[in-house]
Amino acid sequence: MHATDTTQDTQSAPGTAEQQWVEVCAKSDLVPDSGICALINQKQVAIYYSKRLDEVFAIGNYDPIGKANVLSRGMIGSIGDHTVVASPLYKQHFDLRTGECIDSPEHTVPAYEVRVHNDRVEIKI
Repeated sequence: MHATDTTQDTQSAPGTAEQQWVEVCAKSDLVPDSGICALINQKQVAIYYSKRLDEVFAIGNYDPIGKANVLSRGMIGSIGDHTVVASPLYKQHFDLRTGECIDSPEHTVPAYEVRVHNDRVEIKI
């Protein structure tokens, strides 16, 4: 998901586990057009900042095809209307908004809602 500058409610829909916004870092800590990895609630999350789009994205760091926590080291770009990261292992492309693998649709990674609030990057977990 992409970052927004609006404050959103932290309550989940009825019947789902409660989610909360977790502060990760300052937006200025992110390297443009690159990724970092953060450990949030025992989950490795790959976080990217697209300078061209001025958006922040977050997906799971685990590459289900290469079977390793490496997606934060992948290169970001686009395929058609999709903003993607290419896995550094076998180069499959994962959509940064949905977590879907463009090359192998049977594979997905979690995609997380992200916002930038007071120049702080927050992820909904």
